[in-house]
Amino acid sequence: MANNLNTVTVVGNVTRDPELRYTQGGQPRCNVGVAVNRSWMNRQTNDWEERTSFFNVVVWGDMAENVGHSITKGTRVVVTGRIEQRSWETDQGEKRSVVEIVADEFAPSLRFATAEVSRIERRGPDDGGSRAPRQAAAPAPAAAAPAAAPASTSYDEYSEEPF
Repeated sequence: MANNLNTVTVVGNVTRDPELRYTQGGQPRCNVGVAVNRSWMNRQTNDWEERTSFFNVVVWGDMAENVGHSITKGTRVVVTGRIEQRSWETDQGEKRSVVEIVADEFAPSLRFATAEVSRIERRGPDDGGSRAPRQAAAPAPAAAAPAAAPASTSYDEYSEEPF
């Protein structure tokens, strides 16, 4: 069975400035809210109607840093990724879950704007290699990191607790 059956693309506006954090292992993770508006003409009333859907988007790795440093609230973006559901239990024993888009690609929309693209030097084959070291991109201090999850609990593909 094909691996790409769980693919979604959304085009919408960023609802808040991206939240760039680092896991205790130093892995960049960026959380972004995206609002997608849909408008249509109601044929019965001849009035325009609108509905807005809100999505939480999670971006990992080098792309998370790029999003965190270049996207701001209000920016119209195109996001392609996969839908994932995550579940965990709070310290108080409450079960929680969330459905979010884990981004494979994240870009500003050029429909109503222009953008200036700056390439980042990479090491390794293809574009999948690690980013060349930068002095400005240091992980957040350990005190700002969330508490570690119990070793037996796996929250995501990086085995990191959600924040």
